[in-house]
Amino acid sequence: IGNSNANAFPLLLLAGSSETHLVSRGAFQELDAISFLTPHTKLALRPPSLEDIPDILQNVYRSSWYGRPGTGFVDLPADLIQGTMADMEDLPTAKVVPHPPNGGADQARLFQIAQFIKSAKAPLIVIGKGAAYAQAEAPIRALIEKSQIPFLPTPMGKGVLPDSHPLNTASARSTALKEADVVLLLGARLNWILHFGSPPKWSPNAKFIQVDISPTEIGFNASSASLGIVGDMNSVVPQLLSALGSWSYSPSISPYTTHLSASKSRNEALAAKKGSELKIPMTYSLVFTTIRETLHALSPPSSGGIVYVSEGANTMDISRSIFPVSYPRLRLDAGTYATMGVGLGYAIAAHEAYNGPAHEASSGPAGRKKIVALEGDSAFGFSAMEIETMARYNMDILIFVLNNGGVYHGDSDSAADWLARQRNTASGSSSSSSSSSGGRLLRSTSLGYEVRYEKIAEACGGSGFLVRTVDELERATRQGFRSGSVCVVNVVIESGKGGKL
Repeated sequence: IGNSNANAFPLLLLAGSSETHLVSRGAFQELDAISFLTPHTKLALRPPSLEDIPDILQNVYRSSWYGRPGTGFVDLPADLIQGTMADMEDLPTAKVVPHPPNGGADQARLFQIAQFIKSAKAPLIVIGKGAAYAQAEAPIRALIEKSQIPFLPTPMGKGVLPDSHPLNTASARSTALKEADVVLLLGARLNWILHFGSPPKWSPNAKFIQVDISPTEIGFNASSASLGIVGDMNSVVPQLLSALGSWSYSPSISPYTTHLSASKSRNEALAAKKGSELKIPMTYSLVFTTIRETLHALSPPSSGGIVYVSEGANTMDISRSIFPVSYPRLRLDAGTYATMGVGLGYAIAAHEAYNGPAHEASSGPAGRKKIVALEGDSAFGFSAMEIETMARYNMDILIFVLNNGGVYHGDSDSAADWLARQRNTASGSSSSSSSSSGGRLLRSTSLGYEVRYEKIAEACGGSGFLVRTVDELERATRQGFRSGSVCVVNVVIESGKGGKL
């Protein structure tokens, strides 16, 4: 509920509760859910009668969808769930909730902002997940192409423009943030993901122009309310494009784009080097590069045939720059709350949105999508039994578990070392009293050594692979991609022991 609300996911939640006449009497599983969830939802209501249910549902649905999307909650007491009506024709009919009206910007504000952008020596457009949710890729692509302003997508804003676009600064992110002097935020919030818009990540002289559907986001953190626009991307961006006229950014006015190009070349060369270093156990970069190249041979990014879901600290952070997408709404990660355990639920939702019997989502030429989940071993553990759900509904989701034996990093590079730590920890031995085994203990963030996660898929009727080498990973990726059922590829990687949490 909190995760959906924080990420602006329009969620309508219906839940049962104790009978109305037993409230405050200690009924079975009694909870005042309305009071509990009101701070974490846009609207939380309890119908007073059966006749009020259609109207309540309609109001909460509209609230969760209109404006900045979020969570709506309807509490249904048991006596209403079990209630009857003498004549169902007496039940009011709910009305279809129309699409929300689009809001635009006033001309004076647009003129002011257009002049501000034209005066920039180092402009940057940040494309957030709000732009992807608004399905505003057409006007935003037109804005970038005409203005020639470099852009930076947030993790779930990727694909509004193709990651391969020459103006994409994702591989020069630090340089773009530090040197940009005028920043246009399209559906992006200045929270922790964008370092709050503050130095030292950003230039202390950077000015932020924010376009958002929610008035409460305007002026948040480093952005200026005087340079904000409240409105729908599909209305505001064409207006802004018109206000800019024939203007386009000229790289010759500052060394900004030269610095971006140099940073991109340097960082991409370093990433390529890391991804080609053959090691056993494998590294994150080697694993992700191998998976990417294998998947691209099966389904190139230009087809838009893969939806990527990623969660887990290192897994999410490293993978987001390695797997490119060319169309929006093809990537999900833990998001604003950085909630672990949401990945497999996201994968199920993506499968139903694109492939389910009542699917409505579309993005890119490919109709049916292969859902690929990249999971850290700790994140995977939070909701691993959702694999049974996938198997039960015959969802052909491909899951990679990056198994390093711990949160962020593991403790051991060998079974013998891990077992020694386990014995010391279980016996309560301290470092001073366990000299025979070096006093090594398991950290509270440790996990089991080379746990066989793939067996969960096999137990549920899917397929599983344990891989340690590049060749094994390539074969497992190809077979998992072509599998007609859920598949878990358990990838043993270096523990990274001794690293910082």
